[in-house]
Amino acid sequence: MELQIKEQNGFQYVEEGSGEVLLLLHGLFGALSNWQDVIQEFGTDYRVIIPLLPIYDMPLTQAGVPGLVNYVEDFLREMRLEAPMTVLGNSLGGHIALVYALRNPRLVQRLVLTGSSGLFEDSMGGSFPKRGNYNFVQERVAYTFYDPSIATKDLVDEVFNVTNSNTKVLRIINIARSAQRHNLGKELTKITAPTLLVWGLNDTITPPVVAHEFARLLPNAELHFLDHCCHVPMMERPQDFNLLLRQFLRRTTLEPALP
Repeated sequence: MELQIKEQNGFQYVEEGSGEVLLLLHGLFGALSNWQDVIQEFGTDYRVIIPLLPIYDMPLTQAGVPGLVNYVEDFLREMRLEAPMTVLGNSLGGHIALVYALRNPRLVQRLVLTGSSGLFEDSMGGSFPKRGNYNFVQERVAYTFYDPSIATKDLVDEVFNVTNSNTKVLRIINIARSAQRHNLGKELTKITAPTLLVWGLNDTITPPVVAHEFARLLPNAELHFLDHCCHVPMMERPQDFNLLLRQFLRRTTLEPALP
């Protein structure tokens, strides 16, 4: 399935299907293709929308979690999406989803978080990208998956090309540091939307203890672990992820969350 990227007033995004909106937010090294199996599964009975986050080319002064949340708000205004929706986020995308929900409680009907930052994350494995070092990039990409073979040469090449640019690396470092600074521990109790937490039992970037802490702090959260799975469950265990998501969507009410 080839994803068709659309463009509207400078915003790039993928959109499939019609009906209730599922807004999908990718992570720091993520891409639209990370959500391919979710699009295939849910694009027939939901309106699935994935904005391409401007991680590598946004103004350096705005390169951080608040700037990315502003971007998502601007995108949704441009798309005239004003009804409550389900927001899904992986890694940094989960962090953006949480801040968006805190700012716009009436617009978030449900949350789905997987490997989310916001409490703790180690996306750089204790170090930051090294420009021009292919082996380092290969190791970092493989670190994201339980099965390193998922880190194909195409995927490694894609990340290497990004980290081979000084200006892009500066943005990545700014955003990663911003994610570490913007700890949401004291604010999560305000999010009343039903929340599905799907976590890789073998996640090394946001370990299982982080998932338990999210489950403790979010008032209406349910937590599911997937074994033999690291930081990107919707890519590594797509059938299990999609089954949990479909069951959650069926189970939860259509009432918008109260502020």
